[in-house]
Amino acid sequence: MAAAREDLREFLREEADCMLVEVTDADGSTPRDTDAWMLVSRNRIFATIGGGQLEYLAIDHARRALGLHEPVEPISVPLGPEIGQCCGGRVRLAFTAMTPQRSKDLIARSDAETVRRPHVCIFGAGHVGRALALALAPAPVRTVLVDTREQELRDGQIAGVETCLTPVPEAMVRDAPAGSAFVILTHDHALDFLIAAEALSRGDAAYVGMIGSKTKRATFRNWLSREIGRPELCERLVCPIGGGAVTDKRPAVIATLAAAEILTAVLTHSTEGTRGKRHVQRSPAR
Repeated sequence: MAAAREDLREFLREEADCMLVEVTDADGSTPRDTDAWMLVSRNRIFATIGGGQLEYLAIDHARRALGLHEPVEPISVPLGPEIGQCCGGRVRLAFTAMTPQRSKDLIARSDAETVRRPHVCIFGAGHVGRALALALAPAPVRTVLVDTREQELRDGQIAGVETCLTPVPEAMVRDAPAGSAFVILTHDHALDFLIAAEALSRGDAAYVGMIGSKTKRATFRNWLSREIGRPELCERLVCPIGGGAVTDKRPAVIATLAAAEILTAVLTHSTEGTRGKRHVQRSPAR
């Protein structure tokens, strides 16, 4: 997501004198794990290690260390009553004064993390599509808003969200990596069905959802049976998106509910995939 990368670059350009704070160890119940980091300058911060009193202590320690021009000792923080948090775990924090080379390294690290994020392809840049893209923009996913209409995409420009203008949106489904989410919200039911069938046929999607109703879902199942002879694919389709507990059909409401549903699916899928890879790596060679 280009906007997130530019935010980091902008912060490092404007706040060259800053400290990198990293969670290097996390035992027990903690706000964040060892992938968390933040930058602290004299007047600003970038990113977060979890907030609360822990983050306040980290910011204070980093700012007192700024300008000393000497190594800063790590600290170990118990997350108990003594600091006003009840997590119960313990966090170890490392503090590193930023240099031009360290800034380049952090940017490269951030870019690599962004590339590895799960993809969420939103087909249809109408009211719900734009609202959903906006809801997902700050999340740790790579969101792409896809449409066949140039004006809709132009109106749907959102910081942190990529756009793709294509006459054949179903081709985007074929090119997306495994574990992607596909959310289908186009202006044309026939196009919806084509994209949904392509996404469901892959078998490796974390989520396939289509805006609509129970009637549309039934129609799609009949279409699958008639056109490709695979009505069972419909079993993996989420339709309507966002669940049925709330009947409010305003775009922002649908988008908020769907965003939570999509993030749950893609982040769970990503975590399970990582565990599987780690398991394979630990297996002895045969």
